[in-house]
Amino acid sequence: MERLPGARGLPLGSADGSAVSAPALAAEQPASKPWYAGTPQPSESGWERLRELFQRDEQNNYPEETMNIIKATFSGGIIGMVYGGIPGFIYAKKRYIEQSEGEIYHNRLDAVQSAHRAATRGFIRYGWRWGWRVATFVAIFNTVSTGLSAYRDKNTLSHFIVAGACTGGLFRMHLGLGSLTGGSIFGALLGVPAGGLLMAMQNLAGETVIERRKRERRELYEQNLAAWRINLGITESISEETDEALQEGVGERAAGKIQK
Repeated sequence: MERLPGARGLPLGSADGSAVSAPALAAEQPASKPWYAGTPQPSESGWERLRELFQRDEQNNYPEETMNIIKATFSGGIIGMVYGGIPGFIYAKKRYIEQSEGEIYHNRLDAVQSAHRAATRGFIRYGWRWGWRVATFVAIFNTVSTGLSAYRDKNTLSHFIVAGACTGGLFRMHLGLGSLTGGSIFGALLGVPAGGLLMAMQNLAGETVIERRKRERRELYEQNLAAWRINLGITESISEETDEALQEGVGERAAGKIQK
């Protein structure tokens, strides 16, 4: 086959002398998942979904699951403080009155204020004891259950049972192996009603967090795929126009040399 003058730098010719265009070369490439520059891909790995729980989004916000853990921990701390603080308030006030029968006060207001100060100290003391324990329990329970759901990409009752067993075991492990086993069993039993209640609340909302996350990832992937196809069409159009212009230029130059 005789090569036309000035054809150096053009795409390689085929067996019949026709030039192979850029779209033809692209068509020969294996069809694989499109690559989007700077665009996050749908997470398929369990570890990637776990890492997403601790990563901020474009608005510098944490995922909904992480915020739910923080809110539940704070609410658990408040509930535990009230649960332990009110009995502590009553007990401390009663104990102060019983032990201060022989004390002398300037007036009735002074006696009432002293009793209230003692009761407030009791509220803070016993409320803090219960508050941090309940907050820690809720934080560990929700972190384990949410992590398992994110890793397996589904929400089942077994996740809450495992979370309850882990939390109960951690709280009792310092008392020995027997206490660790008992705490794990108690936590697993406690995880059944807690998990059932949480799953029922999510089902009443119409869509669970896992289902919404799957839908958002699918919608984002479809949007990126549509954008990639549009960009690919523009690139193919430009390549075809460039190939046609180059071929016309080569033909004109060849015709001119033949006339000479």
